[in-house]
Amino acid sequence: MDALIVVDMQVGLLNGEPKHDLRGVIARINRLAANVRTRSGAVIFIQHCGGKSDDFEPETPGWALLPELHREPADIVIRKTLNDPFVETDLSARLQALDPSRLLIAGWATDFCVDATVRSAVSNRYDVVVVTDAHTLNDRPHLDAASVIRHHHWVWRNLITPRSVTLARTDELLV
Repeated sequence: MDALIVVDMQVGLLNGEPKHDLRGVIARINRLAANVRTRSGAVIFIQHCGGKSDDFEPETPGWALLPELHREPADIVIRKTLNDPFVETDLSARLQALDPSRLLIAGWATDFCVDATVRSAVSNRYDVVVVTDAHTLNDRPHLDAASVIRHHHWVWRNLITPRSVTLARTDELLV
């Protein structure tokens, strides 16, 4: 059974610079989530809780999950305050109860919370699949978004881990 972890896909990410292929990323996350659910897997939405007056302050419009995401009542929502959703949350306990064979990881932002999620999942000894066309960020001052994504794909592919880290496009996972 797979567990799909969708990181920080919240209204607040719409502020600031445009995100790389955001509409496509949302559509692919929805397709993958539907597929995971039909195979009795779990969909876990990670929701960042920011500080006062930031784009992700709890109970403000920016804190809400994107309305374009298709959610089901059985989906799990984990609230976090740090980049890493395994720290100071019940994500580990939830995953232990689910006992997934692998974690599929998607969301925002590639170089911060998605990266932290991938690395922490590896450290927690899960087999990880990074969904290469289902994570996003905006251009950074020193590098465009596509280059940041390409760089992180290389890094994740080369992590030293006793478990597997694979990279796959959404269409490869839907077969």
